[in-house]
Amino acid sequence: MTTATLNPPTGRSTLPFVDARHPERPLTVNCYRPERHRPNDPVVVVQHGMMRNGDDYRDFWIDAAEKHNLLIVAPTFPDAVYPKAEGYNNGLVVAPDGSVAPREDWLYAVPARVLEALRAGGVIDRPVIRIFGHSAGGQFVHRMLATQGFGPFEAAIAANSGWYTLPTLDKPFPEGLGGLGLDEAALLRWLASPMIILAGNRDIATDDPNLPSQPEALAQGPHRFARSHRMIELGRAEAQRRGAPCNWVHIEVPGIGHDGEAMSHAAAAYWFEGRIPEAAVAGAPARTVA
Repeated sequence: MTTATLNPPTGRSTLPFVDARHPERPLTVNCYRPERHRPNDPVVVVQHGMMRNGDDYRDFWIDAAEKHNLLIVAPTFPDAVYPKAEGYNNGLVVAPDGSVAPREDWLYAVPARVLEALRAGGVIDRPVIRIFGHSAGGQFVHRMLATQGFGPFEAAIAANSGWYTLPTLDKPFPEGLGGLGLDEAALLRWLASPMIILAGNRDIATDDPNLPSQPEALAQGPHRFARSHRMIELGRAEAQRRGAPCNWVHIEVPGIGHDGEAMSHAAAAYWFEGRIPEAAVAGAPARTVA
């Protein structure tokens, strides 16, 4: 039976969720609900990295949740049923035989269906909803925006993505948007959207085993920080070539490497306090938290 409603209790919780389009692939939804949170108070959806640790990512946001009265919603897509990059950050868009799955089966629609279950449970009504993803979660978020649009989200941050789907229809997905049935209008909508690329300026390791190393990724730069710059440069160039706006924003986080906790703190400070914290406040740059 698919999940129609979600009603997390106050505090931490982990709830089972069976998506209507993927009933054979159960996931969990990790929530933190402050006692004073009401249905029209803000919501942050958090997408984990390749460690599939949605519970950790929920916990990274608890201080901000209490401080700013946020409902945190962090799905976990377990590797056992959403394997490897194809089963998570690449969204189950392309099947092993190279065929493109029906659009309604792409994983990028799952966060919106989780929100609908929370709405059906009376937990949310019409709040401001933001989405944040780090590492593989950053890949998930920017590909979601490229293929689905902003949908229920007012703001979105893709942080420390391993590599990027480029704003072009000339390269096949996931390197570009070719082969998915998207058109020039969809590309222009993505370029015009207020997507934030958040990049730790010490995310410069080239020997991280989780750093994508296929030729298409290496063509974007030797490490995640360089690839983030390549992405914003290409977005602006493609928009300029078309005489269209590019509303993407690239923000550097000083002193931070590939650290999901520190980048979560930086995103919360940016959204809710209008600042990027100093390195000593954001977290220790030497850690790697995927």
